[in-house]
Amino acid sequence: MLSLQKLPSSIGQLNALHKFDLSRCSNLKELPSSIGQLNALQELDLTWCSSLKELLSSIGQLNTLQKLDLKRCSSLKELPSSIGQLNALQELDLIGCLGFKELPSSIAQLNALQKFDLIRCLNLQKLPTSIGHLNALQKLDLTRCSNLRELPTSIGQLNPLQKFDLCECSNLKELPSSIGQLHAL
Repeated sequence: MLSLQKLPSSIGQLNALHKFDLSRCSNLKELPSSIGQLNALQELDLTWCSSLKELLSSIGQLNTLQKLDLKRCSSLKELPSSIGQLNALQELDLIGCLGFKELPSSIAQLNALQKFDLIRCLNLQKLPTSIGHLNALQKLDLTRCSNLRELPTSIGQLNPLQKFDLCECSNLKELPSSIGQLHAL
């Protein structure tokens, strides 16, 4: 599947598809907008889809999606704001997404999100101030986000947070005082 460059729009007709693994399709440049019609989809794995430049807003229509893996999608520059519509999303993996400078504020609408990996998002400069609204978040990993300069004070509202990794965040000078409110750490 490494040479796969395009998916047919008919892919949206796969009504019973639960898991869609496109990992290592390094030549895949885009997903068809019909991807939003996959009503039963629970897992979408796009790991190492290094030519993927954008996610269409139709991704927000995946109401049953629980896990979105975008690990090492190095050409991806941003997430669409429709990402906040993924009400069932529990895991979001952005490890090695080098193009991200910031995340959409709609991220805060992911009420079921428990695990958020941003390891090696080298260009990420800030987190949205609304990140404190992720009231189910248990793990936030910012390891090697070397351009991250500050954390929003709302980080102290992440009450269920049990694992918080800031290893090698070399430009982070201080933590907000609200960090002391994270009693589950």
